Parts: sequence; structure tokens; C-alpha cells
Amino acid sequence: MNPADTYNLCCKYHGKRVRIEERGGRVHYGEITRVDRRQVWILPDRRFGGYGLGWGWGFGGAGAGFGIGIAFGVVAGIALAPLLFW
Repeated sequence: MNPADTYNLCCKYHGKRVRIEERGGRVHYGEITRVDRRQVWILPDRRFGGYGLGWGWGFGGAGAGFGIGIAFGVVAGIALAPLLFW
């Protein structure tokens, strides 16, 4: 997925729960809280295998309060997360 397409898709899904898969195989579930030209910020969701990091705090610097940042260059795919609750 090229960075321009990734940016546009992230903007489209801003505020929604998504599943983001990195090229290395790592998968993130959570809500997109911020998008800039270099990365997408996601607030992880523990219910669906998220890492449970960043709940309202983020990781300092420019991303404080937005969750974790994922660089567009490592994103292999983005899809809406399932709405099933266990």
C-alpha cells in the first residue's frame, strides 16, 4: 500500500475502530485518533489483541494523548475492525 493511499484511507476511517497490519506481520486494533502526512495514531483496543498502550496518555512528544504512532511506510493494510463484542 503506498503512503498516499494509506493517508487517504486513514483520513476516511478517522474516529473509527480499525485493524492495521504492518509489513512485518504485526497487527494493531483500535481507534484512529490522529492522522498526519507521515503516520497514523491509533488508540489500541485490548479486546481484540491490541497492546493496551496509550489509553488517554500516548507516548510523549507530539503524540501525547493520541495513542501509538504507526509510520505509513510499514502499513501493509487497513480495514474496519469487526464490531463483534465477546
